[in-house]
Amino acid sequence: MINLLKLLYGAILIVMTTTVISAAMHESILAIPPVVKGDPWFQATLVDCYLAFLSFFVWVCYREKSVAAKILWFIAIFALGNIAMSIYVLIALMQIKPGENVTTLFTRQK
Repeated sequence: MINLLKLLYGAILIVMTTTVISAAMHESILAIPPVVKGDPWFQATLVDCYLAFLSFFVWVCYREKSVAAKILWFIAIFALGNIAMSIYVLIALMQIKPGENVTTLFTRQK
């Protein structure tokens, strides 16, 4: 299960990074047309996305002891989204010791 999760979050990291780089090379994020910004479904999707980031960050706060780490992960998650979130999960998965199982992801840092 741990290896499957590593593959999943590694794939998410690769897909999101290549998608963002491709989009950035094509057009600035600041060039979003006003018709898109005013679209109710665009707004709903954006709110949904950032609430998901917040939900994930609550889990990060549960796991991390250091206030500095919490602040850095907050900035990373809200700036980079799924790129930062997949990095966080991959780091957490790499910290699981042999013999431990995936439930270690849901425990606090020691």
